[in-house]
Amino acid sequence: MRAALLHAVGDDKLDIRDDFTLTPVGPTDVRVKIKATGVCHSDLSVLSGVLPMPLPVIPGHEGAGEVVEVGDHVTTIQPGDHVILNWTPACGSCPNCIVGQPFLCMTYVMESFTLARFRYGGETPAFGMAGCGTWAEEIVVPWQGAIKVDPEVPFEIAALIGCGITTGVGAAINTAKVRPGSTVAVIGCGGVGLSVIQGARVSGATTILAVDPLESKHALAKQVGATDACTPDQLMEAIGSLTGGQGFDYGFEVVGKSASIMSAWQATRRGGDVIVVGAGAMDDMVPLSAFSLLFEGKNLLSSLYGGSDVRRDFPFFANLWKAGKLDLESMISSRIKLGDLNDAVAALRGGEVLRQVVMFD
Repeated sequence: MRAALLHAVGDDKLDIRDDFTLTPVGPTDVRVKIKATGVCHSDLSVLSGVLPMPLPVIPGHEGAGEVVEVGDHVTTIQPGDHVILNWTPACGSCPNCIVGQPFLCMTYVMESFTLARFRYGGETPAFGMAGCGTWAEEIVVPWQGAIKVDPEVPFEIAALIGCGITTGVGAAINTAKVRPGSTVAVIGCGGVGLSVIQGARVSGATTILAVDPLESKHALAKQVGATDACTPDQLMEAIGSLTGGQGFDYGFEVVGKSASIMSAWQATRRGGDVIVVGAGAMDDMVPLSAFSLLFEGKNLLSSLYGGSDVRRDFPFFANLWKAGKLDLESMISSRIKLGDLNDAVAALRGGEVLRQVVMFD
């Protein structure tokens, strides 16, 4: 089968080849034929080394497809089912799962660093990003990593729910619990940032400021729910005009940089919530003073995978889309083929595109 392989961090090009095979399906595994997969900034972070992964690795974690084989012990899904890939499968028995935080489960995340499910060039092992590797025609994942979805949901829409939508909309609904009538600032208007905006809109926020240096993104931000938009250098003026200088009830950081975390902190009122959604580097330190942490009374929250239980939230977000409450079509910049991935990565680095979706035949 075909897939796109990263041999080493910093490589200029992905190795797109057609000699991949999969390890056999185990008793608790499922094999999925990928039908659509997104090109996400987290994939870029793997290519650059910001998100460490074992090498060589097939990127891709935001995907949807059709089940073609299940292990003997799998009872939740069957061949022919449409599924969304879950890149943080919940084991159900670790301390995080038991206290209701399945998005923090590390069982299968750790396994993905030692279990290489792909082979190429004969018997050379290759890993899948986050245990997935959706930039391949087929993958094998634990049964918890394949969540059944209504077959009426198109695969490209289902794929977006697999990461960007759940991460962004979930950050607003699950982590921040945005209140009706509140004010929200969103720093960074890529695919996840636009999803945060939509989550704030669905939650009933009345003022939603989209902040992005690319003015070309402002119109789409307003289309999906932002009431206002500005560039970072206009942020202080926007705080004054939209909140009377008080600051926003919620400040979301969706870039993954310490500087933008500080922008979100600055944009948030005393006693408000600052929510970090972007995936940053381990050596990028946030310069918050102990004085500010206490006396400004702000709550600094992290939102990993939108604080979601995907068994509940994947179908929930799909139903929001079916009801016309989420605009996912507008977030797809283009539909491409697997062979276009090197161009797609270059376009994503340029910053102008949102979600490019690889469509498989």
